[in-house]
Amino acid sequence: MKHTKIIDLLTGKALLHEVKAKGWVKTFRNNQFIALNDGSTINNIQCVVDLDKFPAELLKKIHTGAAISVRGTLVESRGAGQNVEIQVENLKVYGESNPEEYPIQPKKHSLEFLREQAHLRIRTNIFGAIMRVRSTLSFAVHKYFQDNGFFYFNAPIITGSDAEGAGEMFKVTNFNLNKLPKTEEGDVDFSEDFFGKATNLTVSGQLEAETYAMALGSVYTFGPTFRAENSNTSRHLAEFWMIEPEVAFNKLADNMDLAEDFIKYVISYTLEKCHDDLVFLENRLLDEEKNKPQAERSEMSLLEKLRFITENNFKRVSYTEAIDILKASKPNKNKKFNYIIEEWGADLQSEHERYLVEKHFKCPVILFDYPADIKAFYMRMNEDGKTVRAMDILFPGIGEIVGGSEREERYDVLLDKIEKMGIDKDELWWYLDTRKFGTAPHSGFGLGFERLVLFVTGMTNIRDVIPFPRTPQNAAF
Repeated sequence: MKHTKIIDLLTGKALLHEVKAKGWVKTFRNNQFIALNDGSTINNIQCVVDLDKFPAELLKKIHTGAAISVRGTLVESRGAGQNVEIQVENLKVYGESNPEEYPIQPKKHSLEFLREQAHLRIRTNIFGAIMRVRSTLSFAVHKYFQDNGFFYFNAPIITGSDAEGAGEMFKVTNFNLNKLPKTEEGDVDFSEDFFGKATNLTVSGQLEAETYAMALGSVYTFGPTFRAENSNTSRHLAEFWMIEPEVAFNKLADNMDLAEDFIKYVISYTLEKCHDDLVFLENRLLDEEKNKPQAERSEMSLLEKLRFITENNFKRVSYTEAIDILKASKPNKNKKFNYIIEEWGADLQSEHERYLVEKHFKCPVILFDYPADIKAFYMRMNEDGKTVRAMDILFPGIGEIVGGSEREERYDVLLDKIEKMGIDKDELWWYLDTRKFGTAPHSGFGLGFERLVLFVTGMTNIRDVIPFPRTPQNAAF
């Protein structure tokens, strides 16, 4: 007999029929009531065991974390908290395990402890909910772009270019690190390496995506990216996933429209498909905030915040206007900001971005037209010669969640910017070629997927929204 997912059993459509369920035991009360979960939903199904039908030796094997199969009749539940339950007629326990050694006991565990048990933390309610939301968001990303005429482009993971120009990249080599070949100058001779040159793990697929947009029109990447930034914070990962659409003939305003529409769609889709998980995560947040002072509590619940994003237009504000607002703000005048805004040209920090979103405008904000000196070489220069057609989307609690721009499509201007920034033009000959042959206006943006999952789940540490986080001094799993 084929087993049925618990999410389907809980609908009650198979009432009074024989059913089979398989999963992992959450609790086993009074040697009679098994709370069973198979990962398909945050909700368990109760399985009622008749003690006279099963030997004590078998029942001793049933404990939290055990994998079991039950067969029986689906009936209306007599207890509170569930509509249906299974009256067990047949019971099987898979494998052997010691319940006293199982680290995920039915009690509250700290997130710090669960990070040390990353291979088992998915069995908790909180991580089951987070990862189902992550999966649904991932599907929504592909659905949005596929439904809107985009082609999925697989950018290379190994690259010889640094799209961000930050230099914080992981090297890729097949050298014996104890016997590195050297040049006459004493440098590592990468000409003898596997690729014949220095290569790295990618920080972005944008540059390659631009080349494909120049033929396919609308493309997107969605894959792993890497950054060797030695930041041990709640917002940084060494390995993370990036969503990067690129669209030919789109100007900056089109890019802002696309980003706003995309974000609203994927959040709306997840609100619909993951309601039970989001309610659980919302209640968790509400419980946590009971212990906080009133002033530190969120003004909106998780679901209210998500609906607020989907139901309201994003405020579009120039960088220059934002600087004026920040300079005149009370936190800046009273020197409460860690980084005081004194003049135009300052690189905005998370505290400034959150002030604009949470205190001043009280809605998502799209900042645009940033100073050229603080943005990447590939962003299109404005006519004023000082600003570029860049855009960042700022969210409450997160700060920047999207960064993008209209790209510099003029060969001479792009070449001049590359040279002034000290970037090796020979490494980017292929990128420059696209400005020589059929160049056209185009735009795109990047969205760190974990930042999106962080926002949608209400979590506060990015290590808790990726299955196995990679951070400084941590690659245990």
